[in-house]
Amino acid sequence: MPPERDDRRDREEVVANGGGRLSDAVLRNSSRRGFLEWAGTAIIALAGARTIAKSVLPDEADAYTNFCGHTYTTGNCPHPTGLPRVDRHDYPLRASDGHPVDDLGRPVNARGEPVDARGQALREPDGELLAPAPRSKVCPAAGDSYGLKLSTDGSWYRCCGGRVRRLMDCCGVTSRRINGDEALVGYCYAGRRVFCVQYYETMVPC
Repeated sequence: MPPERDDRRDREEVVANGGGRLSDAVLRNSSRRGFLEWAGTAIIALAGARTIAKSVLPDEADAYTNFCGHTYTTGNCPHPTGLPRVDRHDYPLRASDGHPVDDLGRPVNARGEPVDARGQALREPDGELLAPAPRSKVCPAAGDSYGLKLSTDGSWYRCCGGRVRRLMDCCGVTSRRINGDEALVGYCYAGRRVFCVQYYETMVPC
C-alpha cells in the first residue's frame, strides 16, 4: 500500500478511536517543533481562522519583550496609555495609531482639547468644552513621579513593523532603575544611568 494511504488510515483510526492515538500518530511522524506548530494551528483553526495565527503566536524574537525592539530588562517609563510611545519632542502618543494623548490618556487635537473617535471636541452635559488636561513629556514626568531629574539621552534603533524604531534611554543620576534593581549605564551620558525606556516610531522604511 502506498505511504499516503497509510497516513490516511492512521488519521481515520485516530478519529474512530476518539483521539486516543492522536499523540502517538503525530509524534511518530513529526519533530517536537512540528508537533507544536501543528497543535497551535489546529487550536487556532478551531477558534476561527488560520489568518489570526501570527497575531496569537508571537515570533520567537518578540516572545520575551514588552514591545518590539526592547529585549532587555529595564521597565517602561510611565505613560498615560501603557506602551511608552512618544513623538519627536517626547510627548505621549497612543501606541496603536500615534495619536497625541494628554496626561489622562485622552486623545487630543492640536489645541490640546480632548476629542472623541471622530476628532470632535468633547463637551460637558451643559455644552461647554471639556477642560483640557496637561500633556507632559514622558521622561521628565517619570522623574517628577520618582523624585529624580531625568532626561532622554542616547538611543538605539530597531526595525519594527517595516519601519525604523528609535528606542530611547531615560537617564538620570540614580543607582536604581524603575524596576527597583541596579541601574545600567546603557546609552546614557557620563555619570548617568538608565531609569526607564521609551520609543519613537519613525517613518523610515526598513
